[in-house]
Amino acid sequence: MSLTAEQSAKVESILSQMTLEEKIGQMNLEAPSIVGGFDVSFEELIEMTADGRISAGEFKRIMETASRDYHEDDIRAGRVGAMMVDDPRKNNELQKVAVEESRLGIPLLIGFDVIHGLRSVYPIAIAEAGTFDEKLFEETARVAARESRAYGINWNFAPMIDVARDARWGRVSEGPGEDPYLAACFARAKIRGLQNNTKGREYFVAACLKHYAAYGACESGRDYNTTSMSVSQLHNVYLPPFKAAVEEGAATVMTAFNDLNGVPCTVNPYILRHILKECYGLQGFVVSDANGIRECVAHGIAENSMDAGEQAVNAGLDMDMGTHIYKDYLGQAVQTGKISIEAVDEAVRRILTVKVWLGLFENPFVPEESIAAFEDELPEKHVGKVLEAAEKSIVLLKNENQILPLNRRQKISLVGTLAESAEEVCGAWAMSWKAQDCVSILEGMKNAGANVTYYPCGGPEGDINEEEIQRACVNGEVVVAVVGELKNMTGEASSKANIELPGQQRKMLEKLLAFGKPIVTVLMNGRPLALQWEAEHLPVIVEAWQLGIQMGNAVAAVLLGDKNPEGKLASSFPAVSGQCPIYYNHPSTGRPGSNSKFTSRYLDAPFDSLYPFGYGLSYTTFVYEKLELEENPESVKVAVTVKNTGNMDGNESIQVYIQDVTGSLVRPVKELKGFKKVFLAVGDECKVKVDIKKQELGFYNNEGTYLLEDGLFRIYAGGNSRDCLCEEINIKFTL
Repeated sequence: MSLTAEQSAKVESILSQMTLEEKIGQMNLEAPSIVGGFDVSFEELIEMTADGRISAGEFKRIMETASRDYHEDDIRAGRVGAMMVDDPRKNNELQKVAVEESRLGIPLLIGFDVIHGLRSVYPIAIAEAGTFDEKLFEETARVAARESRAYGINWNFAPMIDVARDARWGRVSEGPGEDPYLAACFARAKIRGLQNNTKGREYFVAACLKHYAAYGACESGRDYNTTSMSVSQLHNVYLPPFKAAVEEGAATVMTAFNDLNGVPCTVNPYILRHILKECYGLQGFVVSDANGIRECVAHGIAENSMDAGEQAVNAGLDMDMGTHIYKDYLGQAVQTGKISIEAVDEAVRRILTVKVWLGLFENPFVPEESIAAFEDELPEKHVGKVLEAAEKSIVLLKNENQILPLNRRQKISLVGTLAESAEEVCGAWAMSWKAQDCVSILEGMKNAGANVTYYPCGGPEGDINEEEIQRACVNGEVVVAVVGELKNMTGEASSKANIELPGQQRKMLEKLLAFGKPIVTVLMNGRPLALQWEAEHLPVIVEAWQLGIQMGNAVAAVLLGDKNPEGKLASSFPAVSGQCPIYYNHPSTGRPGSNSKFTSRYLDAPFDSLYPFGYGLSYTTFVYEKLELEENPESVKVAVTVKNTGNMDGNESIQVYIQDVTGSLVRPVKELKGFKKVFLAVGDECKVKVDIKKQELGFYNNEGTYLLEDGLFRIYAGGNSRDCLCEEINIKFTL
């Protein structure tokens, strides 16, 4: 994101005309307030719904009878810089107030959570990242940007790029997994998709990176919890996706709820001013997460809301989401010298920069024809891209005796309440989908012409029905059991201590197995699950995640062999919950885990993951041979021969890892440094080449200095992080 000289002059001209109140208004992000309909606050209403005191249906009824205050008077007075609304006609109304009725006519930023698609919901990020397909990452983001602008949304609170190594954390579903390199590739591609298609205002939005920083490392996987780590771990693991995205031109950044080494991210000058703005060079602005400034009082780092607001501005936080603290207190803080007018001007300049770059001054409104284009049927191009992403995200974990693919003519008993539920396919943080667009697995199997009969039998909640289980097994030649989690079991505020299959689903699987029929288990979930029992007892396991509106069609295509599975895991799967956090790129230890007693292991669980990062089977087989290395002044050239030795054409994601064998800091046992996806027909082979830039072979020390150290490196290539060919090479960085 960059401005022309003319655009920069426009920003300065507007800034020079603004009163202090108008400047502070630009730093204020509002959401519609709920008025009437219930005798408690909206925040308490949300809490009552979350903890089960009122049902989702009752919540919907209350919301339908309530009215909303869109703060038109504040917008008219220049006291609002941004709003959170997903109603395109209401957005036009609010923009009209801002542009035509406020003194300076500054348009609004309209922000919304579009984490994995607006109406054309595509797979949750942890699933999509496993496609190892940067072009796809970019293309799905373009779909989201196009639909967002048609809704009047010009600012997406996305991508979510927290590196997360603990599957107990509910928000692991929203991000690209455990690896900083893959997450950085994902982040860059999403920025290109959301922001780079600037040929017309309807094609791009301002991205918002979240959550900055190290939110994915919250202690014990418990949401909003504290985070403590060394400077080297922060820079080597948790910051790379943010650095990559800012370098790609990301317009805005959202702070995380957690404290980092004792300082909440919302008021943390080290990560906001020093790293993000001074070192990375962010051109746009930083916004808090919802209520983040006020929560600094609960953290115990601020005496009151005024103190929290002062700390936030001085730390480099430019916009307040939803607390009114800036609006209520910043004027007084400037007058008393607690905050300089220069700090306010810097924040407003950054906010105006984004608005000018978006072209909002020239085109603040959404044309009626753009709104109408997305009101009824979704464009075929969008649906097709969502289907492609869903198909590519499915991971085959186990296929004993080649039970898959299924013959669509055989009698298939489809079991589990999740199989029939269209509303569960979109997963957490999908907010604007329409029921008419969502395809359940049952519907998808029928669409594909499968000879399928549905038996609910049981699901993540409630009892199982043993009579239905018996009918399913008696009447079917093969049983497809869809099990997993409800969408509200992952996402924000959905951390879990036990990440085994919830409810009585394991018992249901045991009952199904007892009949001796082939069982195909399809997982529908938002986090890695602890699957030790399932891996030991079930012949087939398909990780289908929550794939968005085309989930049913995608799952059917894979189960029936119309599509060869090609997804890989973006996060390691534990055998049992107690292994968390577990991740492939852990530091080397003096006593690596083994079956010997005095090593880094558990007495009652494996020391390694059940399924490692990068893992995923196919209906065909790929063989790796002839790993070759060549050093030159700028890079290490890696080449490996891959053969399709099976009976079906397929795509394979070749992964290249490195190990810096001896360093001035303990280094990880493996680190992903490159990947390439190739298509191989039956019997074909190809020499896959991946260049690793030498600049990417270094690491940050505990002073935050990036080091490149000569020495021995092990280079690995394979289809996952565990099963690899390996060669060694001595690398010099000053050839």
